[in-house]
Amino acid sequence: MRQCRYGSEDKAHVQHVLTAIAVNLERIDVHLPPAPARLPRRPTALQGFLDWQHIPRSRSWRVATHPAG
Repeated sequence: MRQCRYGSEDKAHVQHVLTAIAVNLERIDVHLPPAPARLPRRPTALQGFLDWQHIPRSRSWRVATHPAG
């Protein structure tokens, strides 16, 4: 933030304005209440097919609670 990436005054001004906006958003975020917890999403058709075929899911996929059936 302290060193400007651009040489021209116009581009430097844009960078300074955008940096100021980013700093202000960070300051506002401190005062906002935390976001409510999300409910797990329903499994996609592919995930349902993998479950139906008893193929294990990748660890990176979210585990959604859904009724067996």
